[in-house]
Amino acid sequence: MMLALTAPVCAGQTAPSFDQLYAQGQAANKGLRTLTAHFVETTSNALLRADRPIVARGLLFVERPSRVTLQYTDPPDQRIVIDGKWMTTSARGVSRKLDIGASQDRVQKYFVQSDAGELRRVFEIELRDRSARPGTREVVMLPKRKPIKEALSKLELWVGDDNGLLKAMRMTFANGDTKLMEFDNIVPNAPIDPTVFTVSP
Repeated sequence: MMLALTAPVCAGQTAPSFDQLYAQGQAANKGLRTLTAHFVETTSNALLRADRPIVARGLLFVERPSRVTLQYTDPPDQRIVIDGKWMTTSARGVSRKLDIGASQDRVQKYFVQSDAGELRRVFEIELRDRSARPGTREVVMLPKRKPIKEALSKLELWVGDDNGLLKAMRMTFANGDTKLMEFDNIVPNAPIDPTVFTVSP
């Protein structure tokens, strides 16, 4: 998960380019060990009415380099734990473990280990002059390569002007479905109980 994309833009400064934002975000990411936040997840199905999305809420816990937990509070019986290449989902008493190593490797390659130039080879990138969310910078990314296009048609990111942390992310999938993740009460480098990342047998 991309924790930071940019650094704050102070009043009177010229708005940075995407390349500058990305470089500053990489530097900010190096100082992040953990992160906690509240999230709202809105999922829209292309085959259903757009005005009736599925909305869920919960708590996000991140521990670098590769541990993430989404603990849902609504619905309360849902949980997602990512530890390295494994993702375990549990809902209504049923658990599933998936190998997501290939997708994790792609995230590391394009969003963690590369530079803005490499990212531009994979995505068409637009840093918008105005954001739909006040107090944020808005980035729109369209994949160029067929393997990515087959799953994802658009990625939108909103990062805070105040701290450069990701405030919202919307994924539009190839089938027309969308998933919007919105974050608030974000706390960098907060202590996290290790049991948060424990997967029940």
